[in-house]
Amino acid sequence: MSTAFNATASQEASHTQFPFVTKVVSIRTRRQMKRLPGTRETEVDHKLTSEELPVDRELSESKSTVAQLKVTQIPREMNFDQIIGNSPALRDVLELAEKVASWDSTVLLLGETGTGKELVAQAIHRHSDRSHRALIKVNCAALPSELVASELFGHEKGAFTGALQQRIGRFEAANGGTIFLDEIAELSPEIQVALLRVLQEREFERVGGNRTIKTNVRVIAATNKDLQHEVSVGRFRMDLFYRLNVFPIRLPALRERLEDIPLLVDHFADRLAGRMGKKITQIERLSLSAMRQYSWPGNVRELQNVIERSVILADGEVLRIDPGMLAHEPPPCISSTAAAESGSGGSDRKARIEAVLRETHGKVYGPNGAAVRLDIAGTTLDSQILALGIKKYQFK
Repeated sequence: MSTAFNATASQEASHTQFPFVTKVVSIRTRRQMKRLPGTRETEVDHKLTSEELPVDRELSESKSTVAQLKVTQIPREMNFDQIIGNSPALRDVLELAEKVASWDSTVLLLGETGTGKELVAQAIHRHSDRSHRALIKVNCAALPSELVASELFGHEKGAFTGALQQRIGRFEAANGGTIFLDEIAELSPEIQVALLRVLQEREFERVGGNRTIKTNVRVIAATNKDLQHEVSVGRFRMDLFYRLNVFPIRLPALRERLEDIPLLVDHFADRLAGRMGKKITQIERLSLSAMRQYSWPGNVRELQNVIERSVILADGEVLRIDPGMLAHEPPPCISSTAAAESGSGGSDRKARIEAVLRETHGKVYGPNGAAVRLDIAGTTLDSQILALGIKKYQFK
């Protein structure tokens, strides 16, 4: 276990094993906490009322909790500032990130777009023994297909038209450090073969070269697709999937951790208002309620965009969300399988899923979740729920 993770935990035995989660609260209160003359107590002037934010109610009711936050404030070098939340779902993710950080095992981050996969990859790298070396980020979906091999593995001078000089690739640049391969499912079959070799043999050749280059790099991959489904339809190699799936971490969608919304709103509003030279001290209760009821198909990224627009429109210190920003959700992308299910057999499938969701109280993931009972991957079930128009939150 790295010393960075243990820095605060060792200070007090009663402190939670997720020390970095409390940073969220200290971010909220660090400018507002003040020592009262002649006492050891701390008074906090919360930005949101205790009725709106349960964490604040706990702080206001327990002075010892506030004092503990001061003692166990996270060192700046831990830099978990951008991972905001205190929900059980997020705690589970960060606990897994903590456990795997100090090992060189390959990590596969799974989750919808906008859930913060890159932030978790950065956190794992920062708390690993490779933190003193580079973290190289590659968006596989953004690379032109004809240049993917050159970008990843480099090329020799004259390897192809326009290759006027030798160039090292991302794997070579990441030697001794970590490479983050985002949108891994978008790689072509040819590149998948080359990547499999790197994972197995820790070696590769530059495009146009014949010299084998050894590499010492940790791989963190991420995707918003169901890789098991991609394997079943022949778009992703099974052997590569198992090489990547050493330590999978699934990031929850924002709709699965709605209790984090007040913390996220406060964080984004404070940061964006400061950047724009404004001051936001409160949020309209109706706006907060509307955000808690919205399903957030774009997840935290969409929430950040909504807050940014709202801060721009704010004329005073109260943040209000225009209902029109949340009223129109994009239609779900329906796969050919889901489209077929929406026909005559779709109603039966929908009824079956709804019955299981009712039994699990809307829970999809975990040993007692609906996905296990239906014997399918959780991400596949999520896709079917969207395609069939099921509102799983009505069962909670």
